[in-house]
Amino acid sequence: MNSKIGFTMPGESGYEKLTLELAEKWGADVIRDSDGTTLSDEIIQAGYGIYSTVCMIRDHNEWARKHPDKLQQTFLISKPVTALSDLAVIPLLDGYYTEQFRVNESSESRKYWQVFDRTVNEEVPAENWKYDGEEKTVTVKNTVPFHQYTVNFMAYRIWEEISMYNHVTNNWDKEHLMPVDPRSEEAQAYLYQWLEQWCREHPDTTVVRFTSMFYNFVWIWGSSEKNRNLYTDWASYDFTVSPQALDDFERECGYALTSEDFINQGRLHVTHMPPTKKLLDYIGFTNRFVVEFGKKLVDMVKSYGKKAYVFYDDSWVGTEPYSSLFPEFGFDGMIKCVFSGYEVRLCANVKTEVHEIRLHPYLFPVGLGGKPTFSKGGEPAEDARRYWVAVRRALLRQPVERIGLGGYLHLVQDYPDFVDCIAEISEEFRKIVLLHEEGDVYTCPVRVAVLHSWGALRSWSLSGHFHETYMHDLIHVNEALSGFPVQVSFLGFEDIKNGALDSVDVLINAGAAGTAWSGGDRWKDDEVVEKISRFVYDGGTFLGIHEPSAVPGYMNYFRMAEVLGVDKDTGARTCHGRWPVEEKREYENACIPKGEGVFLLHDKVEVLRAEKSEIREENVPTLTVNRYGKGRGIYMSHFRKGTENNRMLLELLLSGIHERTVSLPDNPAVECAYFPESRMLVAVNNSDQPQETRIGVEGRETSVVIAPYGSQAVSV
Repeated sequence: MNSKIGFTMPGESGYEKLTLELAEKWGADVIRDSDGTTLSDEIIQAGYGIYSTVCMIRDHNEWARKHPDKLQQTFLISKPVTALSDLAVIPLLDGYYTEQFRVNESSESRKYWQVFDRTVNEEVPAENWKYDGEEKTVTVKNTVPFHQYTVNFMAYRIWEEISMYNHVTNNWDKEHLMPVDPRSEEAQAYLYQWLEQWCREHPDTTVVRFTSMFYNFVWIWGSSEKNRNLYTDWASYDFTVSPQALDDFERECGYALTSEDFINQGRLHVTHMPPTKKLLDYIGFTNRFVVEFGKKLVDMVKSYGKKAYVFYDDSWVGTEPYSSLFPEFGFDGMIKCVFSGYEVRLCANVKTEVHEIRLHPYLFPVGLGGKPTFSKGGEPAEDARRYWVAVRRALLRQPVERIGLGGYLHLVQDYPDFVDCIAEISEEFRKIVLLHEEGDVYTCPVRVAVLHSWGALRSWSLSGHFHETYMHDLIHVNEALSGFPVQVSFLGFEDIKNGALDSVDVLINAGAAGTAWSGGDRWKDDEVVEKISRFVYDGGTFLGIHEPSAVPGYMNYFRMAEVLGVDKDTGARTCHGRWPVEEKREYENACIPKGEGVFLLHDKVEVLRAEKSEIREENVPTLTVNRYGKGRGIYMSHFRKGTENNRMLLELLLSGIHERTVSLPDNPAVECAYFPESRMLVAVNNSDQPQETRIGVEGRETSVVIAPYGSQAVSV
């Protein structure tokens, strides 16, 4: 086995000995720089491939100071002010982190400003308000006492958010970096010339790692350290706006957008809510620009004999790796930092030649959640093993070509157990890669599709990293699916109408009512309901979790209630009688958080799990199966990833499939992958305790004993 394949590690000038020793120990074939570090000639000339990080829109402060109107911008909403008379004064930046924002006072910007009486949800006429540039306030006249007023205004972002985060996290004492907006021809000419000069000055770089492209995900900071994170959305497009962008949109799309189309009564357009047509149009518009200019930069990098990879994090907005436009960039590789298995699958499915994942923990003193990592109280080796368990189960289903680390290498010096752990992980990764190279992994003949408002555009994704979206059932479903031996796809509602169900065995819809994941108003489309109902009647399975197909205005709150055999009472059926539900405990070891208000439509529904209601003197069904024609509707009140819950979900997906090449391990803490070409069975222990299990492969039973977090490859 080649001990140096597919591992990228950070290097650091001043730590040449450490860099080269760990490159050998971890089997690295590539050394990279990180934000704020450089590679010395000793490292560059050591015979390794060299990745160089390029963030196109930051570290141009000299140019930005000369062109302050070319900084990136966003719409902000002021804090609500309650009028106590016929006059109200509204401070614009009150509550915002003023090191991040500066009000754009230009006439081009102010034509997009709006003032609202939020009590009656009406815009205040422009003649009734005035901006004070010295005080940075808006004075509103003819106000109604005790009505609330807000201002939508445009602000420059004067500190690039990832630089800001790294600066604060690592206690840097250096100049704040400003983000340049490439919308203007002047900015594009500068950035193109800058990158060309950079390519000439870095002849030893083999791969240019674009830190995405131009626009960062939205991250709005507050002035108080008690509530620093006012708003974060990994997939929001708010940081792409500018007067020029909005003017260009109107010319290209034929209608104008307003600030309120973005502010949305202060809620903004969180990705967890169904997208509007305006938002989808703006996303498409922004994507076209990012691809058009981005392709020019990628082509120029390649003209210097270098490969171009994109880092699918930070300034990724506008790249949309699952859009039809993405291949036009011409990227050679995709890099994704991962905490979880679903992020591995997200990366592995993108149309590039190379797929690379950045393992966690990053080599930072503290992690994203603020807990210590490479600092007092941190346990980075334990963190690495825990993250690897989630990543490994996905890699067994679909491989990537490379793994690596990011951050500051010197931090590992006091953590030898972490150094050893990464060596073990890198070796295990190489074994998985080689198994996939010898032949495809066995997959059960079950085609699972996930239905939500974003469809294939946001395959394997919700918004951001797993730990930031723990409250959503669907992300837990995605995480479980990432390691299951089934085919997985992602569908939108138009796909249902266009015949996509012909290639599906199980359709999953999971989420809270009104969200993008449940579907919201898309369930008002009768054709969607009809096609899914026929799909189930003809033998398919519809698995609904939490509030699937929920939308008000119809006889049933769940539009798929007849298929599921259950519905939810939102208050209108409080006086109606209910079919009795016996408390049952199938899947005894699974943990299914109960909902409230769900009731049976008839007594033919099979109740697998039920819990005592905390509100009413009755049992609430939490897991049910309803026969509908030749198919079935399955309802689950909630789903949370975990050993027993994952096994329960997998068994529900596979029920009815009696002929299996590989049986499920009889121990839920163990999962397995079988590679028929090499006749190798890989069993993995997802727990921190030793595990023993039996697995049937092609009619023969195999027993394995696996160490904590370990794996076992067995020839069968």
